[in-house]
Amino acid sequence: MRRFRIFTAIVAASALVLTGCGTADSPKTATPGASGALTPIKLQLQWFYQAQFAGYIAAVDQGFYQEQGLDVQLLEGGTDIVPQTALAQGKADYAIAWVPKALASREQGAGITDVGQIFGRSGTYQVAWKDSGITSAAQLKGKKVGNWGFGNEFELFAGMTKAGLDPGKDVTLTQQQFDMQALLKREIDAAQAMSYNEYAQLLEAKNPKTGKLYTADDFSIIDWKKEGSAMLQDAVWANTEKLSDPAYQQQTVKFLTATIKGWAFCRDNAEKCRDLVVAKGSKLGKSHQLWQMNEVNKLIWPATGGIGVVDEAAWKQTVDISMTTKNQTGDTVLKKTPEGLAYTNDYINQAITAAKSAGVDVNGTSFAPATVTLQEGGA
Repeated sequence: MRRFRIFTAIVAASALVLTGCGTADSPKTATPGASGALTPIKLQLQWFYQAQFAGYIAAVDQGFYQEQGLDVQLLEGGTDIVPQTALAQGKADYAIAWVPKALASREQGAGITDVGQIFGRSGTYQVAWKDSGITSAAQLKGKKVGNWGFGNEFELFAGMTKAGLDPGKDVTLTQQQFDMQALLKREIDAAQAMSYNEYAQLLEAKNPKTGKLYTADDFSIIDWKKEGSAMLQDAVWANTEKLSDPAYQQQTVKFLTATIKGWAFCRDNAEKCRDLVVAKGSKLGKSHQLWQMNEVNKLIWPATGGIGVVDEAAWKQTVDISMTTKNQTGDTVLKKTPEGLAYTNDYINQAITAAKSAGVDVNGTSFAPATVTLQEGGA
């Protein structure tokens, strides 16, 4: 996912710096800055290379950042990397982070602003075996419920709270690994999963009784979007203090313009982007990455207000859940309403205008998800 340390652990971590040099099939002509050179940019990702970040990988590969006069270097994430902290400490120029965790970092002093809400929808599920009878948050009562922790659990807790359950008393919470083995072995009754990653791992696993892969009919899904407890996830964050600098403002618009092109490219060329991600060194297989690309596109497209625009209602719901939902120890993500410039649509709207002028479909109204056939182990 994309997952990083618990929202209270705002600790500096050194990033593994991997160069995102363009390898476009048809390199674009760069638009250099006044000095004739491209402006170097570092983008800190949340997690290891996977299709969750395909739009940024494609924007590098296809030369979209170079068109804007930018030389973008992608910094791969990992378990000990907090993207928003790397941004706040000047180790990156922009970062990809989930909104509630980034807001928690802001509350503790990180000067960061959401300038592009790329994922307009949450991709978090709670998955159970179909024969368990669990189809809603209310039915988790008395069950053994897995979650990753590290601040990823608040949609689950909000859903249970909304259903009248006390997350600290009415269920047995279990620290879940970043895979689905505990559910497959029936060690837990319900497991946390991203629609684009861990859920696919279930469908890539072989049923030992039949020798065939499991299917969606073997499982039931609690989708927090339907339960009303979804929170905003992947966003592009910028340095708040630097946003007072006109040069950084212009750079941000250019960066977002190229990013929009990258995600539109992956919407229209899912298999090509799958290949780019695999070539980047992802440990996940081709069918898994194609599934992930397809599911990630669902979280972005269609984008009614334009890709990356922060929806006020979704933002408010995320903040409300962050302030009111308690975890098993009684802690909330936020203690108060975010202060200052927590988000702005100024730069993404300028980028949308620029992308539209270049002929890019920024809404994806006609986007239709594909049907992806998974292979064993995601091969």
